[in-house]
Amino acid sequence: MSTFQPDPPQTRPAAKRVTAPAIRARKGPDGVVTPIVMLTAYTARMAELLDPHCDVLLVGDSLGMVIYGLPSTVPVTLDMMCAHGAAVVRGASHALVAIDMPFGSYEASPEAAFDSAARVLKETGAAAVKLEGGEAIAPTVAFLVARGIPVIGHVGLTPQAVNVLGGYGARGRSEVEAAKIAGDARAVAEAGCFALVLEGVMEPLAAAITADVACPTIGIGASPACDGQVLVVDDMLGMFARTPKFVKRYEDLGGRISAAAAAYAADVRSRAFPGEAQVYRAN
Repeated sequence: MSTFQPDPPQTRPAAKRVTAPAIRARKGPDGVVTPIVMLTAYTARMAELLDPHCDVLLVGDSLGMVIYGLPSTVPVTLDMMCAHGAAVVRGASHALVAIDMPFGSYEASPEAAFDSAARVLKETGAAAVKLEGGEAIAPTVAFLVARGIPVIGHVGLTPQAVNVLGGYGARGRSEVEAAKIAGDARAVAEAGCFALVLEGVMEPLAAAITADVACPTIGIGASPACDGQVLVVDDMLGMFARTPKFVKRYEDLGGRISAAAAAYAADVRSRAFPGEAQVYRAN
């Protein structure tokens, strides 16, 4: 069985990695000049392909569903995140690599969060972690940042809380909920996040939060007014039949892979493959 061979090192010119302070500095009093580009990545090869085009690569706990076929992000473990995080760091040379802290790895206490985050950064070489939650998690954000761990916040639709939220619908529809999310955003931003993901929130709310907080906001199902955007790369590439409302498909790789597999199967069954070009002979 053949194995993947990475591109020779000389074909990948050395580049200075994007840093957390550089991402934070992209937002000034008038917002950002050029929006921040973020995509998820879970493997070394995908990271290598995305790296030249992205400011940030996020090793999302969405890998639970995308890679492992789990029903939600809740069962994802630190072992999973560390394994995939290390692969993405090996594949990227330019983008900042951030890693989601999985459910149960940071909520108990700031000290527990530090232990988990320190393990993630040590084992992967990544530059930052991402935590879901608002006011309740703000002291933990401050604790981590004070101890040298850059943090991306995440408010609005927080998938790890799906059992409490009751689903994946857009958040902030009521005035009460919108005020709560705005307060959450302000709390984690003031705690020291260098960027803040706004997921699945009503567009006016996302725009208002973006104008309110000092750190850059990264939207997913939020607003074009956000300081950047992120998508799950497999959604963007059309790897699944269902496309969420907030996703723009830039390719139909799922269809193309299926067609390629069908062509391969037909060639094998008709004995057209392997052909002369793929066979080793003495002469």
